[in-house]
Amino acid sequence: MNKNEQGIRLMQEGKLEQAVALFTEVIEENPTDPVGYINFGNVLLSMDDFTRAEIFFKRAVELEKEVPAAHYSLGNLYYELERYPEARDEFDLAIKQGMENGDVFFMLGMSFVQLEQNTFALPFLLRSVELAPEDPENTFQYGIALAKEGIYEEAVVMLERTLTLKEEDADALYNLGAVYLAWQGDLIVAKNFFERALQSDAHHSLAENGLAAILAYEEQDK
Repeated sequence: MNKNEQGIRLMQEGKLEQAVALFTEVIEENPTDPVGYINFGNVLLSMDDFTRAEIFFKRAVELEKEVPAAHYSLGNLYYELERYPEARDEFDLAIKQGMENGDVFFMLGMSFVQLEQNTFALPFLLRSVELAPEDPENTFQYGIALAKEGIYEEAVVMLERTLTLKEEDADALYNLGAVYLAWQGDLIVAKNFFERALQSDAHHSLAENGLAAILAYEEQDK
């Protein structure tokens, strides 16, 4: 295991100061290798030291023309800071430079979602689901994006699939109810999903409000 690998393990174990010390050695020993700067930047990012993390990521980009990991890390930094146009551009660069995993496609899709460009988000969220089919968050967000576009039948498939990956997830249950309301106007099915969401999370305000609205409607209809 080399020092970069040791440092990553230390970071995963929460031993950040030791990771910083090790990545400092890596940079001192290999000052023209971008990997050490990316790893050091990721430690700083985990510590919310955004200003210095950006410096290290940009240094990695300066050292090597194509370094997708640095662009991905910059994308995460900008996303965290709600600088979504810059996050979108960095994730896009990471993909163009060869990064091919569910995370980068997911984050690019979510950057478009945050920019209220839902249509553009769809193909990237779909690709993230294809690459990481066991990830409930990818599946859930793709389902939500489909619902926003009125593609209700496919949205239901994705939200139900989320429940197979994350049993009785309150957000998936609530959104299934909301989709059935928008798609078919089905109060009975929607009520059932809202009730299940509240059984899973008694403080789910959206499910609580949805259920209250249905109960009020039923009371008026008597």
